[in-house]
Amino acid sequence: MPKTHTLSATHLAQEIRTGNRSPVTVVDELLDRIDRYNDRTNAFVTTTAEQARQTAQEAERAVVEGNALGPLHGVPVAIKDLNNVANIRTTFGSRLFENHIAEEDDEFVRRLKAAGAIVIGKTNTPEFGLGCTTDNLTVGPTGTPFDPTKIAGGSSGGAGAALADGLVPLAQGSDTGGSIRTPSSCCGVFGLKPSFGRVPRVSRPNAFSDHTPFSHTGPMARTVADAALMLNVMSGPDPDDPFSLPDDGTDYVAATERSIDNLRVAYSPDLQIYPVESTVRDVVDEAVEVLSDAGAVVEYANPEFDCKQTDVLDAFYTFAKVLWESLFDNLETIYGLDPRGTDKEKLRPVTVKTILESESVTTQEYKRADVTRTTVYEGIVDLLREYDILITPTLGVQPFPHGEFPTMIDGIEIEPLRGWLLTQPFNFSGHPVGAVPAGLSEDGLPIGMQVVGRRHADDDVLAISAAIERERPWIHDYPM
Repeated sequence: MPKTHTLSATHLAQEIRTGNRSPVTVVDELLDRIDRYNDRTNAFVTTTAEQARQTAQEAERAVVEGNALGPLHGVPVAIKDLNNVANIRTTFGSRLFENHIAEEDDEFVRRLKAAGAIVIGKTNTPEFGLGCTTDNLTVGPTGTPFDPTKIAGGSSGGAGAALADGLVPLAQGSDTGGSIRTPSSCCGVFGLKPSFGRVPRVSRPNAFSDHTPFSHTGPMARTVADAALMLNVMSGPDPDDPFSLPDDGTDYVAATERSIDNLRVAYSPDLQIYPVESTVRDVVDEAVEVLSDAGAVVEYANPEFDCKQTDVLDAFYTFAKVLWESLFDNLETIYGLDPRGTDKEKLRPVTVKTILESESVTTQEYKRADVTRTTVYEGIVDLLREYDILITPTLGVQPFPHGEFPTMIDGIEIEPLRGWLLTQPFNFSGHPVGAVPAGLSEDGLPIGMQVVGRRHADDDVLAISAAIERERPWIHDYPM
């Protein structure tokens, strides 16, 4: 019998449903694996052993008694430590919340539990999710299982590392500037940034805070079908989220089995404005070629962005600073903390510098950033009028050592903290994006690519992503 940690969530769900594998055994084996291997990547911040084992026993009774079972019955899942699981610690990656216990589940967590999933732990994230690498003062950095001395990406780096190291079959991520796609690339897993509003995000006291830039919650997994199964459960309207999309009846698992015959694919190696290492370009070039064999029509084509990469990043920082300043206001008004004063020493220096020591954004700067955002949006929409899918690298670089941020790519100077990502344009636009493993570099490090669909066409993204996986399966690349 295959070992639990090697199985997909889809396979595990089938085995549990038929009684061939016990959810109690599954949970015990994965908790044991986390206990033995988590130190090398630092993927998990907290394990929910007691709660998970109790839920697993209830799940086993339901199977024995022949009760109705949900699509994820007995399947373990990890939740990012920015999100709440009732009665479990949520640190937000910050020493300010080292001992904070959540009172209730986030809505998507409730949906996962209702579908039978078992929360097995919380995964690492940078402080308040503010970073493209995963490091904080609470538990330290998370590394990719392919080489733990190198970054797992961020801010869902713990989720990516946990999946690639066989610690859990499903994980949830969130993405405001690349935070699902960056760790998916660095850890060689599949992640989906769904259409904005596809998975509801209930935010209070400001219900509209996720709008600029668009923030998304989505599934991460080792297979496209597993992510689609998770999306089936997480998606759907919620009246408490003013941006949540209606249920259009799409079966996302079925989408992974669709033919891609005659789908038109635009391939842009650099979006015309981003520097990309030759190693990354070569791996992605080779991966894209297989789509022609799978039936798609592939052509080189670029979105027309009437701006530079630095303009996009400047606009992102303008939006993000407003969002981050609001977060700090909430720390004061809701939690009674003093991040600008007595609690400042508990914050990471990069957090202090990025938020507390930066100048406030003016309304004029904010509206100018909206013009850049509109230019980016128009470029993507115009290209996707002619093509069904756009493919581009996720990052301009391979995973790099902890703390050694790149300053140059292909001879071009970049902003070190975020200048190596090709992800922000799609947080400006809200389009669905799959983060697909493209292959390994000569150094054995994972490289990823983005599969961008038309607005609300998450099914097309999953169909193309699954076709790539069938042609170039990555399941045997994992070092586990």
